[in-house]
Amino acid sequence: MGITQILFWVLSILALLSAILVVISKNPVHSVLWLIAVFIAISGHYILLNAQFLAIVNLIVYAGAIMVLFLFVFMLMNLNSDTEPQKNKWLKIAGVVAGGSLLLVLVAALKQADMKGQLAEMNKGDIGLIKNLGMVLFQDYVVPFEISSVLFLSAMVGVVVIGKKD
Repeated sequence: MGITQILFWVLSILALLSAILVVISKNPVHSVLWLIAVFIAISGHYILLNAQFLAIVNLIVYAGAIMVLFLFVFMLMNLNSDTEPQKNKWLKIAGVVAGGSLLLVLVAALKQADMKGQLAEMNKGDIGLIKNLGMVLFQDYVVPFEISSVLFLSAMVGVVVIGKKD
């Protein structure tokens, strides 16, 4: 077994354990910190697949900006036991039924998938490099890219207008 496979399995186990800890943590701040660990493990997978740009963007955008936003929201909410909603047993049962249904759908989909002949190409090729991503983005998808930039600009203007004092 090569170093790439060992690293893949270590990152996969880290991602799965961290994701489980995100869900079962009682403290929302601890959940956010475990979610950052999940994003770091996912970025490691991107690097193994030779997609360095996606790995860096994942770290900067998700593990950086989004998680800081989550932490600020949790700090501003001032969560304590008095403001916490009461737990309803029917909601727990509905959550277990919904989760079990999702698990059954995932297991059925994975049983039908033919993955024996499929292998991910690791540390070879240049499909994930930023030069190729930029070429595809600005040649094949230039109109959707420009439309999304106008959408983001209008969203920023809207935020400034809404946040402006009278």
